[in-house]
Amino acid sequence: MKRPAGVEVLFARVGGLDVHKKLILACRRLVQADGRITREVRRFGTMTADLSKLREWLLEAGVTHVAMESTGVLWRPVFNMLEGHLEVWLINAQHIKRVPGRKTDVRDAEWIAQLLQCGLVRPSFVPARAQRELRDLTRHRTKLVQQRTAVANRLQDVLEDANLKLGVVASDVLGASGRAMLEAIIAGDDDPQRLAELAQRQLRAKIPQLQQALHGRVTAHHRFMLRELLEQYDALEQAIARVSARLEEVLPRPFHEAAEQLDAIPGVARRAALAIASELGTDMRRFPTHKHLASWAGRCPGNHESAGKHQSGKTRPGNRWLDGVLTEVAHAAVRTQGTYFQAQYHHLAPRRGKKRAIGAVKHSLLTTIYFMLRDGRPYQDLGAEHFNRLNPAQRIRYHLRKLRELGQNVQIAPLENAA
Repeated sequence: MKRPAGVEVLFARVGGLDVHKKLILACRRLVQADGRITREVRRFGTMTADLSKLREWLLEAGVTHVAMESTGVLWRPVFNMLEGHLEVWLINAQHIKRVPGRKTDVRDAEWIAQLLQCGLVRPSFVPARAQRELRDLTRHRTKLVQQRTAVANRLQDVLEDANLKLGVVASDVLGASGRAMLEAIIAGDDDPQRLAELAQRQLRAKIPQLQQALHGRVTAHHRFMLRELLEQYDALEQAIARVSARLEEVLPRPFHEAAEQLDAIPGVARRAALAIASELGTDMRRFPTHKHLASWAGRCPGNHESAGKHQSGKTRPGNRWLDGVLTEVAHAAVRTQGTYFQAQYHHLAPRRGKKRAIGAVKHSLLTTIYFMLRDGRPYQDLGAEHFNRLNPAQRIRYHLRKLRELGQNVQIAPLENAA
């Protein structure tokens, strides 16, 4: 076929892959010397030997660029096999939708190749192998922590079913005192006085309350469930410790330095710093500005306008792993006294709501992280008085309005010794 008039070709020899679990449809789309475009589609399996044949088939035709959809994890073995031999583009599946009613696997592969050849799609960012392995570790640890929390919640449910109100008195049911009591209950002890005497340190001051809380109706079923859940909880604790040790063992120096740098931000602990670094990387040059980073992470307002009306400003989906850790950090940051993030939250929450205020804090955290990693700057907090200094007249009007709403008429005058 001839190249359509007015269509610019960016890459002369490309490939499009429609990847499935057991099958790959591959299309070679080549621009010949006389301007004609030739297409050839072939089927390949997904075993390692099949992927080697796919790579050789593409290379023998001089293919330089290959594109495929970023769906699930099926793209990973294909990417790993082609990486280093071809320029592999991972494309957002939302960007390559076809006209309904004309969808087949062969047409999908041809369509991907055509879009790539004409430069009508953009590649998603795929980090280097070292960062991908680091992501696997931090994400696996996050899943283990979530599973541990779920087991702890189920254990609390069993205690409630046995009418044991240990969680009402003890803040940490699985602390040293709580564990001792649980193990005694599993062993068959149901005397509230003896169980309460197992309390340690500050909890001993609550022995009378513990005696009441530990007076329940424990059956053999409850003891079996508590034993199973405690063993599962301990196994998850050990797994988290192993993954954390492995993470520190293989952590590249740039990521170690980035984590140390981010650890200075309010609300960012070591675990969160490593998770952020593994998701973002340490090189911010791939994001021209902090706004590009916010867009990639799904932390900037959406833009949906129709007939001249702004329909929605809902944020688009971004990196869910990064969003999860940013949410955790934001809630910790707004509880840190005397910080800009706490002031920002309390500045926005009354009029925008708590959820949107937390979203704004997440955006500010991401902006802070961007400039720290890009420029190597240490963290500098703007302070809790930042918004008062930013527009003092507005703050004065705000507080005067609130006083009037309370029925107070106030006259104000500046202090004589005020700067």
